[in-house]
Amino acid sequence: MIPFRNVSGPVACLPLDNIDTDQLIPARFMTRTRSEGYGDALLRDLRMDANGKPVPDFPLHAETGPVFLVAGANFGCGSSREAAVYALADFGIRAVLALGFGDIFHSNAMKNGLLPIVLSLTDNARAMKAGQMTIDLEAQTVTVQDGGPPLSFEVPAAARRRMLEGLDEISDTLTRLTSIEAHEAVAHRARPWLLPDISPT
Repeated sequence: MIPFRNVSGPVACLPLDNIDTDQLIPARFMTRTRSEGYGDALLRDLRMDANGKPVPDFPLHAETGPVFLVAGANFGCGSSREAAVYALADFGIRAVLALGFGDIFHSNAMKNGLLPIVLSLTDNARAMKAGQMTIDLEAQTVTVQDGGPPLSFEVPAAARRRMLEGLDEISDTLTRLTSIEAHEAVAHRARPWLLPDISPT
């Protein structure tokens, strides 16, 4: 996972509510392996016409290179489709700023290094007008170039630390491997019946 600390870049604005996971990545692309990538499938039926040509003036095209996406309410609602997060990340999106998120999408995003930021109506309106922004995860602020004060947001401390360090939950657990193994050794000596005897006979 790529660490997320202080990231700056261009913004794409999608002022729509209830963008669901089927729109984020249509089901026909779900047969791909993770290594094949999902970026070109992101919002495919909104970005492209029936002939596979880019829809003129759609705010999210690869050549614009957006780093941040600003959307409306209930972003990522619908089915539990982790590939929706993969599609955003593979497209190059580092953070999504919205009025709210589907619960499962929000959880999947945090686990995969995609920062979901919930904004108030007023702050969302400011973010929608931004061409560029800077997100400081340590300070939990979003700076937009409109002369106003930074926007603030909150990320739970444990999740924030993992994103700052570029650790998923498994990698984070493995940083404590020495302590885990020491605990297991002590526990096994105290209660040897808890683990099977795998010594050769």
